[in-house]
Amino acid sequence: MELTLADPLSATRQPSFRLSPHPHHHRIVHVSAERDALAQFLEDARPVDVQNLEYVPYMRFHLADLLIKRVGNAFARTLVDLVKNRDHGGFTIGLQGLSQDPADYVRFGTAVGHILGPSNHDSMSGTYYARFVVRHTDDSDSYLRQAYRLFTMHTDGTFVTEATDWLLMMKFAEQNAIGGESRFLHLDDWEERERFVNHKFATRPFLYKAPGSKNVSDRVERPVFFQSEFGLSLSFIDQFVQPANREEAAYLHDLSASMEASAGTKEVVLPAGDLVVLNNYFYLHGRAPFERNEALFRELMRQRGTFAQ
Repeated sequence: MELTLADPLSATRQPSFRLSPHPHHHRIVHVSAERDALAQFLEDARPVDVQNLEYVPYMRFHLADLLIKRVGNAFARTLVDLVKNRDHGGFTIGLQGLSQDPADYVRFGTAVGHILGPSNHDSMSGTYYARFVVRHTDDSDSYLRQAYRLFTMHTDGTFVTEATDWLLMMKFAEQNAIGGESRFLHLDDWEERERFVNHKFATRPFLYKAPGSKNVSDRVERPVFFQSEFGLSLSFIDQFVQPANREEAAYLHDLSASMEASAGTKEVVLPAGDLVVLNNYFYLHGRAPFERNEALFRELMRQRGTFAQ
């Protein structure tokens, strides 16, 4: 049976890639590129220095072209269609153990992201992607690196002025990690959504301010719910939204608690060498707490950007 963008419970094979239902999420699709094609891409891309990617934006699209050359135009169209299609809105894909080199991971993630469109500047890292580590101890000013706290459901780009259409997260390495699963909530799977959509604060702009570690001084106002080209959309993160009074705070508190408790919030395991891409307009994401372990180590890469015009 073939998988179409309206039928996530089936699988289809193209000459150079295969789509299959994700084992942990009923909407996300797992994409498996043909192994030889991936190996050829890695060889083609290896002369491209990571610093060159950081300094020269068009080289990022060059990597996308190298990947499309090996896996095909249908592969590129499918990735874009999966992220833009509201029934799915995301996919996972990996390097299938062909490399454990972090530079290859950056190249592959960059190629996949730039099939979708240009990446945003990541102020936390000072370039177009961020690599960060989660360990046993942490003294940061957000939940991002704090291993033993629930990283609550949120969207990205809430406190910056540029659009954030898609989010890419790739796992580089992991040791002594139990727990810490990625958590995803599609807006259409949230049972109590209408309670909050119909509230008087649903479309009222809220002020967002970032902590110092984000290196962003913007003060951005945006509503929780809004309409986009993808239909009903949401922008929210509990850590950085600034309610003006107790009534606004109660709305935001209850909204966050409802998302956390929703049966639609699913835990997804991401192996090292795999990445996930989500549509940032109608997916929220977070992370489950890890079990305590002094030897805990996880490294991730984040890229986010806009769809190509």
